[in-house]
Amino acid sequence: MTETDPVELQRQARALRDRHRTLLLATADGEGHPEISYAPYLLDEEECFCIYLSELAAHTRNLLARPRAGVLFIQPEEEARNPFARERLVLHCRAEELAGEGRETLLDRMERAFGETVSLLRSLPDFHLFRLRVETGSYVQGFGRAWSLKGNRLEILELRRG
Repeated sequence: MTETDPVELQRQARALRDRHRTLLLATADGEGHPEISYAPYLLDEEECFCIYLSELAAHTRNLLARPRAGVLFIQPEEEARNPFARERLVLHCRAEELAGEGRETLLDRMERAFGETVSLLRSLPDFHLFRLRVETGSYVQGFGRAWSLKGNRLEILELRRG
């Protein structure tokens, strides 16, 4: 297996994702102004990101009006040899609000993963559960080492050029 083997790169990209309990989330409002924050997440059975957000968060309004989001996972600064070349996973996602029977099952899983806070949030009427489905993205290991990818399973497509 070489260091450019797509299966190995996919494993590494997934490992970066799986080292985090939260994701960095970017959305845009109606005028195109960017919003960025973070959210705890769980992966569902299709490896979509599931996040639980309040209506007080700009992201909730943005996702309900424009169901697109950017997600970032990035190597901690203290682990990087060079701050310009941190390992990262940049994902472009389609969002959908979850309702119905699957919603409660995911919230039960979130409660087990994140504890009493989720139990409290479930009692509040302004929280929305979203599923973020990865469409495309990139996995970057440093200078000149960036690959295009697609899908929730982070399938590596090709080395990005230019």
